[in-house]
Amino acid sequence: MLDPSSSEEESDEGLEEETRDVLAAVAGSQRAPPAPAREGRRDTPGRAGSGTARPRSPSPSVISEGREEPERQLDEEQDRRIRLQLYVFVVRCIAYPFNAKQPTDMARRQQKLNKQQLQLLKERFQAFLNGETQIVADEAFCNAVRSYYEVFLKSDRVARMVQSGGCSANDFREVFKKNIEKRVRSLPEIDGLSKETVLSSWIAKYDAIYRGEEDLCKQPNRMTLSAVSELILSKEQLYEMFQQILGIKKLEHQLLYNACQLDNADEQAAQIRRELDGRLQLAEKMAKERNFPKFIAKEMENMYIEELRSSVNLLMANLESLPVSKGGPEFKLQKLKRSQNSAFLDIGDENEIQLSKSDVVLSFTLEIVIMEVQGLKSVAPNRIVYCTMEVEGGEKLQTDQAEASRPQWGTQGDFTTTHPRPVVKIKLFTESTGVLALEDKELGRVILYPTSNSSKSADLHRMIVPKNSQDSDLKIKLAVRMDKPPHMKHSGYLYALGQKVWKRWKKRYFVLVQVSQYTFAMCSYREKKSEPQELMQLEGYTVDYTDPHPGLQGGQMFFNAVKEGDTVIFASDDEQDRILWVQAMYRATGQSYKPIPAVQTQKLNPKGGTLQADAQLYADRFQKHGMDEFISANPCKLDHAFLFRILQKQTLDHRLNDSYSCLGWFSPGQVFVLDEYCARYGVRGCHRHLCYLTELMEHSENGAVIDPTLLHYSFAFCASHVHGNRPDGIGTVSVEEKERFEEIKERLSFLLENQISHFRYCFPFGRPEGALKATLSLLERVLMKDIATPVPAEEVKKVVRKCLEKAALINYTRLTEYAKIEGPAEKETETMSQATPARKLEEVLHLAELCIEVLQQNEEHHAEAFAWWPDLLAEHAEKFWALFTVDMDTALEAQPQDSWDSFPLFQLLNNFLRNDTLLCNGKFHKHLQEIFVPLVVRYVDLMESSIAQSIHRGFEQETWQPVNNGSATSEDLFWKLDALQMFVLDLHWPEQEFAQHLEQRLKLMASDMIEACVKRTRAAFELKLQKANKTTDLRIPASVCTMFNVLVDAKKQSTKLCALDGGQEQQYHSKIDDLIDNTIKEIVSLLVSKFVAVLEGVLSKLSRYDEGTFFSSILSFTVKAAAKYVDVPKPGMDLADTYIMFVRQNQDILREKVNEEMYIEKLFDQWYSNSMKVICVWLADRLDLQLHIYQLKTLIKIVKKTYRDFRLQGVLEGTLNSKTYDTVHRRLTVEETTASVSEGGGLQGITMKDSDEEEEA
Repeated sequence: MLDPSSSEEESDEGLEEETRDVLAAVAGSQRAPPAPAREGRRDTPGRAGSGTARPRSPSPSVISEGREEPERQLDEEQDRRIRLQLYVFVVRCIAYPFNAKQPTDMARRQQKLNKQQLQLLKERFQAFLNGETQIVADEAFCNAVRSYYEVFLKSDRVARMVQSGGCSANDFREVFKKNIEKRVRSLPEIDGLSKETVLSSWIAKYDAIYRGEEDLCKQPNRMTLSAVSELILSKEQLYEMFQQILGIKKLEHQLLYNACQLDNADEQAAQIRRELDGRLQLAEKMAKERNFPKFIAKEMENMYIEELRSSVNLLMANLESLPVSKGGPEFKLQKLKRSQNSAFLDIGDENEIQLSKSDVVLSFTLEIVIMEVQGLKSVAPNRIVYCTMEVEGGEKLQTDQAEASRPQWGTQGDFTTTHPRPVVKIKLFTESTGVLALEDKELGRVILYPTSNSSKSADLHRMIVPKNSQDSDLKIKLAVRMDKPPHMKHSGYLYALGQKVWKRWKKRYFVLVQVSQYTFAMCSYREKKSEPQELMQLEGYTVDYTDPHPGLQGGQMFFNAVKEGDTVIFASDDEQDRILWVQAMYRATGQSYKPIPAVQTQKLNPKGGTLQADAQLYADRFQKHGMDEFISANPCKLDHAFLFRILQKQTLDHRLNDSYSCLGWFSPGQVFVLDEYCARYGVRGCHRHLCYLTELMEHSENGAVIDPTLLHYSFAFCASHVHGNRPDGIGTVSVEEKERFEEIKERLSFLLENQISHFRYCFPFGRPEGALKATLSLLERVLMKDIATPVPAEEVKKVVRKCLEKAALINYTRLTEYAKIEGPAEKETETMSQATPARKLEEVLHLAELCIEVLQQNEEHHAEAFAWWPDLLAEHAEKFWALFTVDMDTALEAQPQDSWDSFPLFQLLNNFLRNDTLLCNGKFHKHLQEIFVPLVVRYVDLMESSIAQSIHRGFEQETWQPVNNGSATSEDLFWKLDALQMFVLDLHWPEQEFAQHLEQRLKLMASDMIEACVKRTRAAFELKLQKANKTTDLRIPASVCTMFNVLVDAKKQSTKLCALDGGQEQQYHSKIDDLIDNTIKEIVSLLVSKFVAVLEGVLSKLSRYDEGTFFSSILSFTVKAAAKYVDVPKPGMDLADTYIMFVRQNQDILREKVNEEMYIEKLFDQWYSNSMKVICVWLADRLDLQLHIYQLKTLIKIVKKTYRDFRLQGVLEGTLNSKTYDTVHRRLTVEETTASVSEGGGLQGITMKDSDEEEEA
């Protein structure tokens, strides 16, 4: 402990000196490099300088262990004393603030979430997803909630943020809102339902899930106590808050409250005046002794003194501007009329302002209540009586009328007067009954001389009655209450003798008047006078108790007011009155010395025994609990910079542990107290913010979430101060401030770079909102050399680039650790080298998904903060992918040759990279392409060989059974070609040239394969058709239809598989198209030829009936002879029917089994036309011959049925009624006519005419 400093106080103030010594010792240790043991014990482990207040032994010993406990107790006691002393200053700031107000414009802080609430929230959302709630929701909302639950709620980063106390319910809601806004924007528009309505509905459902089954009625009750810190607090609430902050017990608070007289505004104002006077004296002493702090420039020493003086003058002005009645809840504010300007600051010059008598005019309110009159006998009982009341010089009031038998009123009269010693007259009247009486008769009167100290209770007063009145014992019961105005601090009768005023020792009525916060006057008044007879300003006087003066007669208890060149002696009649006067004048003079009555004088007056016993009781109690040393400590002699550092640290610790997500911001009440403390006790703004920065950075380093805007504000203040910009009007900069600022600047720069490097974990999901952007802005400010010169953009970019490079490594390292934790439990023992290739690929694929998710989250939540450097974010992503490349390459190298399981990895990565403008064809993207180009080429080569082989083997073993649109081989071929092309297309190869090469190659391959397929099919078709017979028994086999379908399908597939725009490829596609068309034409021709051959066979049979042939006559004779005995079938009808059946059934087969209508119609057109041509030629060969009746009947039936059947199959009229058909039709009509003439009805109803009556076969 340091030696006590010299003091001018009395010897009985030893406890105050001891307290000052303890605080000075601690304050001195605060400036030393090692931190005091008190702070080390309260700080978190690992803090620099913690726990180094005493030297440590090199090895444990019995002696050191024995000393540890006493030293610990000493530290705790020292800490307790400091906190108590701090609390005294704090409660004084709360009790009588005159500089600061509780701010009302601070952002309202949200309730923080804790781990239990987070777990409960997870359970509620899980219950919703499991369908265990009554909340109705559509699939889109469920998907949004599922994504929110999986990505956000289950994130370990969110859990860490909740643990650090930086997460509120509003943060959770905002993240969900941002997520669904993006989802709803991507939804299609719905008529009559706006997207804003959907968003509102989803948010309402989210709130319902969040609240769960909570009883909403209980919420206000829960909020009452926890929300109080964010509101404007009362004095009692502020007391309670700082009791918790400084660890003060209720008993200690009550003792300090009573001892400091916190409820006495006059005492608090006097305390402030004494403190300010002490600060001025300290400044003068410092200037005289030249004992200055060390500044960065010598000329700042004189400036420092001026700053001290101006700061005190400003406080005086603030105090002076307060209304005198501040602190008195029952007083109405009342402005005194002043004849002179009251805006004086420097109270050192006593002659600067002289009060006039009109300056101290007071205003009093009198309440006179007349209750009743007793002893009224001279008036008949039924007579009317009443009272009047007046304050001399004012108006007169009258009571109600009452009967003389019951003279009671209870009437109150209110008066206002400026006389400190007013004269009150009360008169009793009765109404006159005489006709000529002009006035009522006065029965009695009473004259009172009340003062503000008079009794306010109702008393009986004897009335003065007229002569010869029978009412000799007339009394009136009344109460006179004279209020004490707020400017009147004390009043009463005193004896006084002075050199300049009150030059004769006599008893006078004195009033202590407060004109302003710094101007008091002792005034003596006469009766019925509003202005004082004499007055004395108390500025510069010192009041104290004195011994009795034997030469002065009157008065027993003496005290005086002494000033250089003047002494005024006062005396009261009793000790209690003297103590009250001395206390009131002590507050008014602002003197540092506190008067203490002598013990022997206290025994002289028995009347004051009770008061002195109470005072002694309080003094003993304070002494017992050790409180008086803290109350009487001189604030000017303590190190408030050190004390404030402790106060701010304890307040911040308390704030970060309350129920709000404050991010380091103090509550309005805390800001108010700290502001008031700094202003009242002269704590420099730079010191305040340096300490604040230190504490905020320490909490941030220990995991707490601190708002970078708050750091920026404090840092900017300190930087502005250190570089001479006077943010608070202080121009002096101490060496200590500059050195501490440089240390903090370096530490802050390191902290910010670390936060940017860990941006994904310090600001998860962009929370707190705008914090990362503010951190980058603060970093730019920290990098500035001074406050005027902006830092070069390249320098900031260089630092941010370095941070993002670290961030890439940090993010990837943590991601790989997370991927390993998330992996299956049974594979935990497998190392990467021991895992199977498939397992390695699976892990890399999962890791790639996580990497993409990380970068997408970076883009969504953090890209806006890095908007100034989008290229740096791209570099960060490339660095991130470069780290992934190592694992990816290792896994791909382990894959067996000709394994295609890695293509999903390429598709996953490429689909992400190609849609990112900054990463597309970047370093990693190109590396990815280089790895997969050989794999793609090899895959295409192998697929081409495989398809060619499958064509060869497939057509050799083809059964031509119909499968879908073709045969098994063709379907397999087209599926493989389409799948290969879709596979390559789905790769979305980013490099245009290679992508075009792949597409061209696959199209050409498809052309070659389809060409081979068409040729093999045509060969098989021709072979199959050759084996078919040429009789009417011919029915088209299903295999032939399948071959036809294969060609038709090839035509369709070639359009999709072989089409390429432009040049040579287009020509190549045209060739395969032409090949298919020609092939189809050929097989149609072959098929028609086959059908025509059948018709030719039928016609060849009819040729046997040609006219003039031997066989014709034999057949005719045979038929006629046989017809006489039996029903002989009509020759030619079965032949015609067989042919017609052949045509119809083959038409049905083709219509049913061939897939393409267009080619069927072409085939039918050609079949019909060729059939008519064959018949026409056959008839033309017999132009000179008459057709046999049987020939005619058969041909008519064949032609008519063919015409009708093909018309039903959709052959157009133009084709049906061709010239060939007309020729055939005319010939057969002529033949029919001839036959009908010669045969006489031999055609038996068969005719070329359109009729439905002909006989059906």
